[in-house]
Amino acid sequence: MVRRKGSKSDANQSSSSFGSSHQLPNTKIRFEDPEDTTESSNLDDSMSDPDGHDQPIDDPACDPEDVSIVQDDDKTSADYYFDSYSHFGIHEEMLKDVVRTKTYQNVIYQNKFLFKNKVVLDVGAGTGILSLFCAKAGAEHVYAVECSQMADMAKEIVEANGYSNVITVLKGKVEEIELPVSKVDIIISEWMGYFLLFENMLNTVLYARDKWLVEDGVVLPDKTSLYLTAIEDAEYKDDKIEFWNNVYGFDMSCIKKQALMEPLVDTVDQNQIVTNCQLLKTMDISKMAPGDASFTAPFKLVAERDDYIHALVAYFDVSFTKCHKLTGFSTGPRSRVTHWKQTVLYLEDVLTICEGETLVGNMTVAQNKKNPRDVDIMLKYSLNGRRCVVSRIQYYKMR
Repeated sequence: MVRRKGSKSDANQSSSSFGSSHQLPNTKIRFEDPEDTTESSNLDDSMSDPDGHDQPIDDPACDPEDVSIVQDDDKTSADYYFDSYSHFGIHEEMLKDVVRTKTYQNVIYQNKFLFKNKVVLDVGAGTGILSLFCAKAGAEHVYAVECSQMADMAKEIVEANGYSNVITVLKGKVEEIELPVSKVDIIISEWMGYFLLFENMLNTVLYARDKWLVEDGVVLPDKTSLYLTAIEDAEYKDDKIEFWNNVYGFDMSCIKKQALMEPLVDTVDQNQIVTNCQLLKTMDISKMAPGDASFTAPFKLVAERDDYIHALVAYFDVSFTKCHKLTGFSTGPRSRVTHWKQTVLYLEDVLTICEGETLVGNMTVAQNKKNPRDVDIMLKYSLNGRRCVVSRIQYYKMR
């Protein structure tokens, strides 16, 4: 997983505070006429207005089986996934992500009717913070499952806070442990990874749902949506990608090809956004099948001003629809920063696009066949504009 040096990891900041690598002057490039461009709507409104984003395009001709990524390496995220969650640092980062943690806290505390006298399963409990929230909200019992060494710390934390009679910490993989009960009323989990699906914890939640959740039980969160937009990012692409073309007089462009294949996780300044934001995929966690996490989705990105496009950016929204009122958060560039940031997919081409022109294509997302916690992405895109005509397929691998 690639991250930008110098990017801010503290998700406790406001959306107007970004890493210096993405600070751009608030100017707009015009290729033809001097008319003012139309500002796009703020993505925060999407949580209360489902029409805040462009809806997915129905294209049955797209097939997720088309994706084929080569260059499987022996060492991947599957080798160190659980060990990485044994270190307190990663939990500190997640707990300090106020958007993430406070949303879960508010969902639980402001909807105690969901939890009162209910049996709850916390999948991937980490420090046990969600289990503690549920216990405080009146849950009859909470089973906190954690596979990493952090499970030992979670037990101590539960005891230190006086909830040992309500919370049982179980150390092991969800797919391998046995619960002391046959069914649970609620499954709660913070399973989302970078690009929503990196690390593939979603399948673990679906396994728990199918094995233990009562009929008409509640999964929290129950809806997620993945979005795509396009950005101008000349300065950073030149510094980190084009750099390899000439390194002290030597051609190292073979590394450039590898760098282009690795999506970048970092914050994106909303002023860099050139197009609309397209909804790629919505997943209903309470109903979906495990295979639904692999998909192909078409997109149509319409330029909102004359500019250059150097990368596409993916982000996701999370919704809790079983609450008194719709609750959730967005990881998009126009929303408050979270530890998920956004996922940047650099294009091999620099696209020159004029206002109103469309970048069309489709994105295929699939688990890596060798290492299912990794994500393979195939991007097909084309632009037939006044100043730029291009059609290309690019492959990416999140690992």
